[in-house]
Amino acid sequence: MSRENRHSRPVQHFSDEYLQRCRELSPDDIARFLENFKRIHGTANSRSRLISLKVPEALLAAFKTQARLRGIPYQTQIKNLMRLWLVPPEAPQRKAGEPR
Repeated sequence: MSRENRHSRPVQHFSDEYLQRCRELSPDDIARFLENFKRIHGTANSRSRLISLKVPEALLAAFKTQARLRGIPYQTQIKNLMRLWLVPPEAPQRKAGEPR
């Protein structure tokens, strides 16, 4: 392995539009993002717990069908929906230069 390859690290590239949007974020926007990120991903490595849940058969069958059509394991989709439910709805976005 060459000396260059041993020390190279992946580099993440961002579009100019994305960087401009990030510059426009208020401290509250950044804090909200960090809290939501921690809420969703903070326990990503935690153990899973087996639960028993009664669901009407027709609802479960329809859910499994939709998940299969979208190429997502249905239990993964249930967990995704649970995570989304924990994130509060976003406040209306301010435009740059608008007063708070």
